[in-house]
Amino acid sequence: MDDAELLRHSAHIFLPEMGIEGVLRLTRARVLIVGLGGLGSGVALYLARAGVGALALADPDTVGLSNLPRQILYGDRHVGLPKTDAAHETLTALGATGLRLIPERLQGAVLAAEVAQADLVCDASDNFATRFAVNEACIRAAIPLVSAAVIRMTGQLLVVHPKEPAAGCYRCLYPEGGDDAESCSERGVLGPVAGAIAALQAAEAIKVLAGIPTPLTQDLWVFDDKTLEGRRIRRRRDPDCPLCKTLP
Repeated sequence: MDDAELLRHSAHIFLPEMGIEGVLRLTRARVLIVGLGGLGSGVALYLARAGVGALALADPDTVGLSNLPRQILYGDRHVGLPKTDAAHETLTALGATGLRLIPERLQGAVLAAEVAQADLVCDASDNFATRFAVNEACIRAAIPLVSAAVIRMTGQLLVVHPKEPAAGCYRCLYPEGGDDAESCSERGVLGPVAGAIAALQAAEAIKVLAGIPTPLTQDLWVFDDKTLEGRRIRRRRDPDCPLCKTLP
């Protein structure tokens, strides 16, 4: 690292849990972000600013006017553009490098190949089908997954890590999925709640990449902004999970 890079990342370097070795791990890391909405916007910004070496940005959608209150990567000039292109413009203007754009819905062999290239995956998608698919790809490739979700004024966060098989996977928590019929615009979501959960999702990703322990490899964290209450729920591998029961 040159003097400018040392100065840029000095606040992280001074953290005893991080140090220069942790920052160097970030600069060498490859992260796949699935979804560039309210969660993915914040995650991409924080990981790029933290110096993550390579970010693969996946989203098939275009920017809509109703996205702007919570999807902080975009402005009015981006309405109608692919989210990947708009994200690239914003992040590049902030000095980010190593960006790779995937303007499609990841599934099947393509999803598996993208996950296999990553050191960590951040699932910032907004539907159970994608979350299940990303979870399965990460489990089969033994790649850490940081999964988050937000709706209305609540959010949740967990880390699925290959070193913690007893904690199970995302499907262990939600074996039947849920109702994906309504979008955030129909159910409603408070923009700053999406931002808060996104910031914590990025923090968990940074911790995993830097080798900093986190209880969310074993727990689910749930937050309710109406009461400002959060709680951690211990996770257990479900013996009937259709994915986990196929693994050793």
